Amino acid sequence: MTRQEVLSVIGSADDITVAEIIATGASIEELREAWAWAFADEALMGQGRPLPGTRGAALIDLLKPDEDDPVEPGTRLE
Repeated sequence: MTRQEVLSVIGSADDITVAEIIATGASIEELREAWAWAFADEALMGQGRPLPGTRGAALIDLLKPDEDDPVEPGTRLE
């Protein structure tokens, strides 16, 4: 996966976050699925979608903001 592919899914992000996402070895499809699970998990559960695997879970951990450091709604990762 390339930096451009990562940014096409998640929007803007710092170089470290992009590098960590690429280092998971995930495909662009796995990143799209992880993004959906990170920010719309209830909708996906309602559709009966299976939970993401290990790689998807690692991506979700990278994508979701820490609960101790909440991100204001409407802001993007920088």
